[in-house]
Amino acid sequence: MEQTLPPPPGPSKPHLEKLTLGVTRILESSPGVTEVTIIEKLPAERHMISSWEQKNNCVMPDDVKNFYMMTNGFHMTWSVKLDDHIIPLGNMAINSISKLAQLNQSSMYSLPNAPTLADLEDDSHEDSDDQPEKPHFDSRSVIFELDSCSGNGKVCLVYKSGKPGLPHDTEIWFLDRALYWHFLTDTFTAYYRLLITHLGLPQWQYAFTSYGISPQAKQWFSMYKPITYNTNLLTEETDSFVNKLDPNKVFKNQNKTPDPKKKGPVQPLGGQKGPGSSVPSTPKPSSGYGNPVRK
Repeated sequence: MEQTLPPPPGPSKPHLEKLTLGVTRILESSPGVTEVTIIEKLPAERHMISSWEQKNNCVMPDDVKNFYMMTNGFHMTWSVKLDDHIIPLGNMAINSISKLAQLNQSSMYSLPNAPTLADLEDDSHEDSDDQPEKPHFDSRSVIFELDSCSGNGKVCLVYKSGKPGLPHDTEIWFLDRALYWHFLTDTFTAYYRLLITHLGLPQWQYAFTSYGISPQAKQWFSMYKPITYNTNLLTEETDSFVNKLDPNKVFKNQNKTPDPKKKGPVQPLGGQKGPGSSVPSTPKPSSGYGNPVRK
């Protein structure tokens, strides 16, 4: 049975700070963010991991083992305050060992001869050469649910070659609500970084799909941007997420020291003469950062 501890008073404990990669301080300093909460859980005991492996005939990858030996699951939430209302927003979760259960492959309906997930699987779309092979709901893959994503889909630990499950044969995939698979990462460690750096924003996993996140989720993304992410994965309105400041352009003219020996023909501007009132006879295109200042 998983055990939880009450939230620690005052500043986060050192191991919690390490577990969250310091993201709590970033959230607490963000405007409007409130109620940043971590449910502290005791580490899993070794016999719990061994029992899981024996029950499921799968060897748990080392990085997953190390995670559970540090904390038996993970749950961090945060909210935003708009006017006088507090709205739950961020949700970062990884199931405990007891809830790291195999994705149900039984009948979808409680009727005789009802279709199963394997029956509903569509094999008509073959995987392209540059994409990993998708998991299967039948015995070709063994799938465990890491996170229910607040009902928006499921993040799964997938053993690609079925049982017995070997640790080097695992990947992390996202199963959307339409039962389509989307590859996330090769390792649990890489996925955990994605989870933290995306701040648990709603539907962030859909940024790694071909259809992207919803317009409502994009509004939250624009207010509380992930720490790191690939903007090319967003299918629409990527300009709202891109920092357009280009240091090479900003400091382009300042890096060049004018040579006093070389002067081009000058012409007066507005009837004024003197320093700062001349320009080259053949003007160059503007860099887009405004007009030159006249002294």
